[in-house]
Amino acid sequence: MSVLSEGLVRGWRSLSGSGDNELVPQSRLSGPMPWVIAIMIALTVIAAAAGLALRNTATAAREDLSGGITVQIVEAAPEMREKQAAAALERLKAMPGIVSAELVPSADVDALIEPWLGAGTLAGADAIPVPAMIDARLDGAVSAGRIADIRSELKGVAPAARVDAQSSWLGPVFDAIQSLQWIALAVIVLLALSTAAAVLLAARTALGTNRGTIEVVHLLGGTDAQIARIFQRSIGLDAVGGGAVGLGLGLVVILFVGKRFAALGAGVAMGGTLGWTDWLLILAIPFVGVVLAMLTARLTVLRALRQML
Repeated sequence: MSVLSEGLVRGWRSLSGSGDNELVPQSRLSGPMPWVIAIMIALTVIAAAAGLALRNTATAAREDLSGGITVQIVEAAPEMREKQAAAALERLKAMPGIVSAELVPSADVDALIEPWLGAGTLAGADAIPVPAMIDARLDGAVSAGRIADIRSELKGVAPAARVDAQSSWLGPVFDAIQSLQWIALAVIVLLALSTAAAVLLAARTALGTNRGTIEVVHLLGGTDAQIARIFQRSIGLDAVGGGAVGLGLGLVVILFVGKRFAALGAGVAMGGTLGWTDWLLILAIPFVGVVLAMLTARLTVLRALRQML
């Protein structure tokens, strides 16, 4: 073996952590870098799962309400209210484009609003008049034009009828969900930047610690690309270990929270269930983290070497 080859081998061993002068003094998975990456990956996995679940919840809710309308008979007199509700229901069933229409039982309506008004306010002589409600579904999306046509059709038989798209009621909720999705995306971006910054600092620290060895390797003919690969491999191994630990921690949190929401048995909560494509995206996060860490290390080392020598 030539002197140059022996020098490069000794330099590789020193920089890769297999000799006495390790690039990273701490042993693998005992230093701070793998654990920093593990924490970042775990938080990224949790944020990504939350964003995907919110997206699925909003999508499922929109699909359920896309063709739904609600007809309210706002009439104080009970007899007149019931008469107009029956006439409106009959007219709706006869209209083209109406897939289904049914009168919501008054007991169900009272049960929905009683927690807000208080027990006893819906019974007796002084009871608050509650509108009769008809739940109907169209054969397509609800538009302003279709709402106007239905209102004009019902005006003759039920003057007190009010027609609203069910999706409009949840407009503020959809806006809030979209805001939370943007927040989750912002958190993921910040975590990625934090991971890159941590790798950058670790690479620059290792360069400073092994400056003498690097200079010797350069004198023996080693190139910047060869040295950068050594750093890239070392940090890549740390990123693989940290990514695996972070993914495991994140999955534990996701499964725990998912089990809690599943116990609710609510339609909105169940709509946020993660699909197989969502799980593939989540499982890809550690791989993206490893690539980001290795690329950051390589670019950092190459730039520092050009300034150093």
